[in-house]
Amino acid sequence: MTMRPLFQVLFLTAMAFLILHFTNQLSISRASSQRRETRLHNGASNQSTTSKLEDRLLGGLLSPEFDEQSCLSRYQSMLYHKTSPHTPSPYLVSKLRSYEALHKRCGPNTPLFNKSVEQLRTNHSTDQSECNYVIWTPLGGLGNRMLTLASTFLYALLTNRVLLVDHATDFVDLFCEPFPGSSWVLPSNFPVGNLDSYDASSEKSYGYLLKYKLISEDPEARSDILPGFVFVNLESSYIWDVYDQYFFCDESRITLGKINWLLVKSDVYFLPGLFMLSTFDEELSLMFPSKETVFHHLGRYLFKPSNSVWKLALQYYHSYVAKDNQVVGIQIRDFPWSLMSKENRFNQIMKCGLKENILQPIIRDGSRKTRHLTEDRTGSKAILVISLYKDYYDRMKSFYASSTRFNRPVNVYQPTHEEAQRLKNLSHNEKALAEIYLLSFSDVMITSAWSTFGYVSYSIAGIKPWILLSSKVSKEVDPPCRQVRTLDPCFHVPPTINCKTKRRSKTNWVGPHIRQCEDVNEGVKLVD
Repeated sequence: MTMRPLFQVLFLTAMAFLILHFTNQLSISRASSQRRETRLHNGASNQSTTSKLEDRLLGGLLSPEFDEQSCLSRYQSMLYHKTSPHTPSPYLVSKLRSYEALHKRCGPNTPLFNKSVEQLRTNHSTDQSECNYVIWTPLGGLGNRMLTLASTFLYALLTNRVLLVDHATDFVDLFCEPFPGSSWVLPSNFPVGNLDSYDASSEKSYGYLLKYKLISEDPEARSDILPGFVFVNLESSYIWDVYDQYFFCDESRITLGKINWLLVKSDVYFLPGLFMLSTFDEELSLMFPSKETVFHHLGRYLFKPSNSVWKLALQYYHSYVAKDNQVVGIQIRDFPWSLMSKENRFNQIMKCGLKENILQPIIRDGSRKTRHLTEDRTGSKAILVISLYKDYYDRMKSFYASSTRFNRPVNVYQPTHEEAQRLKNLSHNEKALAEIYLLSFSDVMITSAWSTFGYVSYSIAGIKPWILLSSKVSKEVDPPCRQVRTLDPCFHVPPTINCKTKRRSKTNWVGPHIRQCEDVNEGVKLVD
């Protein structure tokens, strides 16, 4: 055989191999797309009935006792999220079922609830009460509210209390009721009014009562000499009052345990602080062998969007995002204290996305044509921009304007751009919750430092995002982003009290499961 025919044979063989490889990649991409569509439209139809039920209940996390039509998101959300590798512990599942039974027995308008309200009118606690309560009142934006509500719920689980929610007008109808056969909404005729007006200076504040020696931390103190109702101030400003910080000490755990009604108000994710109380160690270890999954599990259990919000999310998803093979969620939060301009912030996003191979780079050749540099030439990519501002969407859209003509198409979407946060507007919060869940449907995420909105979305999704770092003293940040080590959100202002000395000391926050946050130097988070 001459060299020329041999070369032709080798060339044709190589071309056949490349064609076969490309065909396989195309088949894989199509199969991935088909799996996405099958998951969204048909569910896991090829699985056994038992397996499907386990998926719908998130490994036993959710109760099967609900009517599916009353809350479509409860049993449908698993179809849109990536499969979580984190299974709830059997002890947590058992604890939740026990709590649901307690809530049904002691919830609003039950005989035991009415009896507890009558006891409250005496202004004294009693150790004869079968039901004790913790009331949560909303504060801050939606992300803050969800984080603090989950923190308060864990406190309820640990202290055998019934969680009740003081529903503000802008919070009504956002979520489904999480507990079967009962409501978590505090009745409007509750004898203690104006709960949202309580603050650190309130005379019923636990810190105030301690400071002026109006309450005793004596473990032998009887319940009937303690007030029937106490306010626990955990707003971020609590850090300036050492007495408010006593909440995170074991002695206060004993004292508060004797008080029938507690009101908690907070705008920070204080859940990691509960891991600093030694009296909770055993229960927390049994419930959460993996510490980074605490909010992941509690968030997926508590927060199911109402049907109206769920339909908002799905309508946008199926109209735009579902047709793409990969979804990159980019959540951008601009804070007033940031020195970065929108141009600098957009450049930071692109540097992060390109450096971590999340976004596709482009070059322009001599003929001014745009070419995307990527080895994956099959399927399309969606970039879902979640921001109050349209500016970032416009910049991203412009950057990828010619993408549909070259290699892998890139589609840029933005559901809303409200231009300003409106804290007490129901319509605004409905859109915000829909976007939290749209973002959580992503395959990969870039989120913003300090943003509770981002924390909630990536933790519920079970995705470790790249966080855009921020600075209060510089217009640029290097490196532009960092991937989080753990799913747990950041506790921005942990207490500085040393419970043994009753003095300020950050060494109290050294522990096997506590680490500094990636995005907030002063903050801490749970790790494994």
